[in-house]
Amino acid sequence: MSSSITSMPWLTDAWSRLAERWLSGRLPHAILLEGPDGIGKAVFARDLAQRLVCEGAGEAIQACGHCKQCELVAAGTHPDIRTYQPEDSKVIKVDQVRALGEFAVASPQVAHHKVIVLDSADQLNINAANALLKTLEEPNRDVTLILLQQSGRPLLPTIRSRCQSVLLAGPLQEQAETWLASEVAGDEAQQADAETQARALRLASGAPVRALTFLAQGHVEAVDQCQEDFRQFLKSKRAPEDAAKPFVKLGLETTLGLMERWAADLARISVGGTPENPEVADILGYLAKQNPPHRAHDILSHIAEVRAGLTYNLNAELETERLLLHWLDLMPRRRAS
Repeated sequence: MSSSITSMPWLTDAWSRLAERWLSGRLPHAILLEGPDGIGKAVFARDLAQRLVCEGAGEAIQACGHCKQCELVAAGTHPDIRTYQPEDSKVIKVDQVRALGEFAVASPQVAHHKVIVLDSADQLNINAANALLKTLEEPNRDVTLILLQQSGRPLLPTIRSRCQSVLLAGPLQEQAETWLASEVAGDEAQQADAETQARALRLASGAPVRALTFLAQGHVEAVDQCQEDFRQFLKSKRAPEDAAKPFVKLGLETTLGLMERWAADLARISVGGTPENPEVADILGYLAKQNPPHRAHDILSHIAEVRAGLTYNLNAELETERLLLHWLDLMPRRRAS
């Protein structure tokens, strides 16, 4: 991603405060970046890592962009910056954290400082988390650890207590819309009109970086197909295994997020509120008339059960079919049968 925090005004206050601490020699050795997924935490971490190794910025809070260190960062080849994240599974494994620890105690190669970025720190398994504690408890002065956490996911208290938390707030709607439109306009390969951009942003819960990813991946069109098959399934015109196919292509975690949005709209409609997803408002309105409000929370509970098992090798097709059957239970003829 070519964007920097200079183009993300919702991050600038947190950036300025952290940069000032760095310039005054008060930057903690371990920083925990918290905030909703898709607002630019990875951009923040990348720019902070570059500033920590930059040699030409002087007292400026931004990296200079042209010194040897910045050139290595831009090329993605800086030997003193390492990023660790889930690889072939949904968790960060102990072997990765051991490699992190070995890197932490080694001397810098080309810079005066080393930076470790631990993306998705909330995805550490228990053994990996315990291994990380040693690095956090015995920090080297020339190493800074930057941990990224998705808002709402738990992090072990022993890890959290050894980090300085930095909460990154999401953008205002106008900021998100402006940033997304600018990114789309600057990408010749990206063709998305204002309506599609607005839908992507809504599906991303207002997170512009995530919305941009959705546009690049054709996520809006994929959701349209899910909605159509969902309608046909509730009308008994699709078998569960067929209706589940577009959801499986979407991915189980994304499917859970989509169905959570639908269930939340069902709850809103049930108490006279306005839905946030007009594309399915008619079918959700019908279900709301046929069921008491608590049934929406039943759906949310089923979704939460599946979400709790995401770190395991769940069968996405089977779990999606089960969720669809729970939705089908809201149809009156299903209950009568």
